Amino acid sequence: MDESTNYEVFKNLIRRTSKVLFSYDLESASITFLSPAFSYIWNRTRESVLANPAILVDTIHPDDRAFLAKEYDEMLKGIIKHEIEFRIILPDRSVKWVLLTPQLVTDKQGRWFIAGLVDDITSQKDNIRNLQKFAAKKNSILEILSHDLAGPIANVGALATELAESTKGYANEEVNNIIRLIKESSERSVRLIRDFVQQEFIESVNSGMMKKRMNLVDKVLEVVEQYKEGERFIKKDIDFSFSNEKIYVHIDQDKFMQVLNNLISNAIKFTPDHGKISIDLKDKGETVLITVQDNGIGIPKRYHDRLFEKFTPARREGLRGEPSTGLGMSIIKTIVEWHDGRIWFESEENKGSTFFIEIPKE
Repeated sequence: MDESTNYEVFKNLIRRTSKVLFSYDLESASITFLSPAFSYIWNRTRESVLANPAILVDTIHPDDRAFLAKEYDEMLKGIIKHEIEFRIILPDRSVKWVLLTPQLVTDKQGRWFIAGLVDDITSQKDNIRNLQKFAAKKNSILEILSHDLAGPIANVGALATELAESTKGYANEEVNNIIRLIKESSERSVRLIRDFVQQEFIESVNSGMMKKRMNLVDKVLEVVEQYKEGERFIKKDIDFSFSNEKIYVHIDQDKFMQVLNNLISNAIKFTPDHGKISIDLKDKGETVLITVQDNGIGIPKRYHDRLFEKFTPARREGLRGEPSTGLGMSIIKTIVEWHDGRIWFESEENKGSTFFIEIPKE
């Protein structure tokens, strides 16, 4: 194809694509190109924005303006930005999610531009949010069920042991076999439940990291609400508090929520019935501090220095006989460090434990 044919082909593609193509002249602060798809995404005319580009700033969701300003400043300093997600507010006050793929370029005259693509990702974000919400619900329900089921089943095994002792004098082989089958079946069931929950945790960790910007308060609230719904089963009082309603961070939601799930699960395992578990988020400016506190049996002093080791000697059965592989805390530490954060704890026997996680904001 000759140059004129190529031009017509690409012009037709630009006209038909659902993505917005744009070019912004940094020196004159003017939009030099804006494709027709802009009107479909923003529900505004191209002409109004070409005449007054500042209108675009007003369409950005207030919670995302500081974030976008930071991304813009970093881009002008030469930091490459691949994908930037943010929200826009339409004239009818509804909200859309868009994905910006920008690039800093220069023309033959040495003028600098920001050019790129903008795509409407509202449907994708809604689908992902629903999947993640159900994933959080699944994980918390698994933990609740494992505590609710494993305890009674373990009790069946213990009762079978007692029954075996009581019926020794009968010398009845058939009775002995039935009791043995009950005991073996209960032990196998407890192992199956625990192995399944542990495997879910490990498989989540082994998937690739996908960090996204999100309001951590909303995400933690989803997890906590699932546990609160199961309070009658786990017999613990669970409380959640936060310093701000909106605390934005870049995290891999699946992995980071597994960290929280694991800490809450441990608190449940080592806190007696009717004990209290508190989760708190505190905005510290440059970082956010997450605290998970319980008033359970605590961690013996001799294990403090080795708690985060793989197959740590600190691993113990829970109060209902829940087994431990000793891997959980080392995996938690790894995930926190993947998020450029740190984790530590304070604990005293018979007075409870408090775990702290500090990660960077945005």
